[in-house]
Amino acid sequence: MTQPDANLQNLLESVAAGEINPAVALEKLKHFAYEPVGDFARIDHHRKLRTGFPEVIWGQDKTPDQIAQIMTAMRQRSSVVMATRIESTVYAQLETKVAGLAYYPSARICAIAPANIEPEYPGTIGILSAGTADLPVAEEAAVTATLCGFQVQRLWDVGVAGIHRLLNNRHVIDSASVLIVVAGMEGALPSVVAGLADCPVIAVPTSIGYGASFGGLAPLLTMLNSCAAGVGVVNIDNGFGAAILAGQILRTAAKLNRL
Repeated sequence: MTQPDANLQNLLESVAAGEINPAVALEKLKHFAYEPVGDFARIDHHRKLRTGFPEVIWGQDKTPDQIAQIMTAMRQRSSVVMATRIESTVYAQLETKVAGLAYYPSARICAIAPANIEPEYPGTIGILSAGTADLPVAEEAAVTATLCGFQVQRLWDVGVAGIHRLLNNRHVIDSASVLIVVAGMEGALPSVVAGLADCPVIAVPTSIGYGASFGGLAPLLTMLNSCAAGVGVVNIDNGFGAAILAGQILRTAAKLNRL
């Protein structure tokens, strides 16, 4: 018996003997289980129990064989297994190793998931992109949120260079419970949106732009210096992180409604 298995048995025996009450045992379990995969990974199976969201595989810089082994282990305990930053050439190798794998090319995400995922939480995450070139990051956010059980509404190519495109779609802003706004170049769109919205705005700078955008640093600084209140900023090109933050906001709201 491995050490984690022995610890789990001891914990269960303590609950059965009345030495530990179930509530205390649950708290201990939140920080308990992980599973080694080869000599290169330790899967955190209880992350969803602790944080509300399961562990997600960062695909970039891993080999296809490592990703396949991790996904195979994770699917034993989760109905949705997701890997981010998966290029099409890597997916071509993965689909020969992992059965039932879906690929979202714009988002560069592959996943094992049900064909239809019903929203698990109330509310809508509105996702806006300034330009078409920002779509990979915006789609990473959209696909992540959908796979995590949230309703998503997309609105693409509504940057400030043609502000009428945004204003003609005010209904997307007005109907959202939380907004993710993705922009490169000078990164002005989140400030404009936050001046119109009555919900939290998560700004995502992208590395799209000419030389003086410094690979996304210029829009990042613009967003951090926003004059609009209620704007939070994630790292450059981090659509995944924006989706998880938006999800945590909606999960917290649902939790408060149950109190």
